[in-house]
Amino acid sequence: MNGSERPGSGPAWRPIGLRWTPDEQVALEWDAPAGRAPRLSPLPAGGRLAVLVGADRRCVGVRHAGRRIECPLTAPLAPAARRAQCEACGALAATNSVATDTSLLDDKREYAVYLAHHGELIKVGISRTERGSARLLEQGALASVVLSTGSLPAARRVERLLGAALGLPDRVSSSRKRRARARPGTPAGREAAVAAAIGDCQGLNWPPGQARRTPVITDHAHLYPLPEDGLRPVAAVRPLAPGQQLAGTIVSRIGSDLYLATDAGTVLLDVRLLAGWQLLRCAPDADFTAPLQLLPAESQQDQLF
Repeated sequence: MNGSERPGSGPAWRPIGLRWTPDEQVALEWDAPAGRAPRLSPLPAGGRLAVLVGADRRCVGVRHAGRRIECPLTAPLAPAARRAQCEACGALAATNSVATDTSLLDDKREYAVYLAHHGELIKVGISRTERGSARLLEQGALASVVLSTGSLPAARRVERLLGAALGLPDRVSSSRKRRARARPGTPAGREAAVAAAIGDCQGLNWPPGQARRTPVITDHAHLYPLPEDGLRPVAAVRPLAPGQQLAGTIVSRIGSDLYLATDAGTVLLDVRLLAGWQLLRCAPDADFTAPLQLLPAESQQDQLF
């Protein structure tokens, strides 16, 4: 982060998380101080992250109908929380989630059913068509394909069909995603895996309300970027505390994670641990003082997460 896009030393700026835009650019989204417009800080690979953890960590509220609603309690959050919302705001967010049955079924927008490649697993999911590939990039999919588009209720029926008939999950754990990044394989290998899943889907009777699309498989690894030999961080950032500094060169941005090159080696920062903290800028060459947990051998890393 640099220039006017960084938080200053005045009122508290609190990061919300990584956000991918429809034009496939990634940024850190900020919950602005009262009276100021929210903003995005671009996070280019090769750029520098240098921030000082401020005095406290607070709930960042909830996004609803395209805008962010502040938490009425500005509730404090535990340093180890991976959701930057208090219980009340989390419950409100769930009532508007497409991923749950609590989302309104009279939503007239168009929804897509997709397959997402996450290494050893391929998942099925739903996203608003207008979001393009942003939903896939936010979850760190290595490759994807849109199967059909149509109404939200029909999209849910298709999702359930593929889960029941083919055993495709609708969620993949962070540990599995990170393990896939260690050995991502090649674009050709990912394409073959997705193509095989598409073939299984094509033999099923599609519920009405979702129109099948000609499958076009898209590989996303170059956008993160994710090298073919994978990402194998030596350590992960632990829950933060006021006064600690995070400084490093951005190697990759994928899912909810940043991979930073530091003097200690490549470090994994789960941005969910950063969300809600007051952050201040610090010198680009500042020391990295945030606590780290050394990661075990690759085969054991999933036990950590």
